[in-house]
Amino acid sequence: MPKKILAVDDEPSIVRLVQVNLQRAGYEVVTAFDGKQALEKIESEKPDLVVLDVMMPYMDGFEVLQRLRKDPATRELPVIMLTAKAQDQDVFRGWTSGVDCYLTKPFNPMELISFVKRIFSATPDDGGNVYDLG
Repeated sequence: MPKKILAVDDEPSIVRLVQVNLQRAGYEVVTAFDGKQALEKIESEKPDLVVLDVMMPYMDGFEVLQRLRKDPATRELPVIMLTAKAQDQDVFRGWTSGVDCYLTKPFNPMELISFVKRIFSATPDDGGNVYDLG
């Protein structure tokens, strides 16, 4: 059974780009278009990984990530931030919030697939959610 990935972005074209490329790579993809929908889909769909934008209506990606990390049921759920927020403080905030990978837009879909594969093939080094992506 293929791994399930939730793609979350308020731009339908980005969601579609992520969805098509991940499906071609053999993954099942479900979608959401804002932070509130993301949390609902995580609860109902139980994805194996989330590709998450930062700037979205209702609830931004950092708040979604914060809620995931506080909940024991989703604390270990891998999250890839895919965002236009590329300033150092944004990237730092992502890493300190517990993101597994931080990619900035514009992005190469093959790079996204590469990080997804690395996350799925990695194992937590000490029971936490830190992966060796080097």
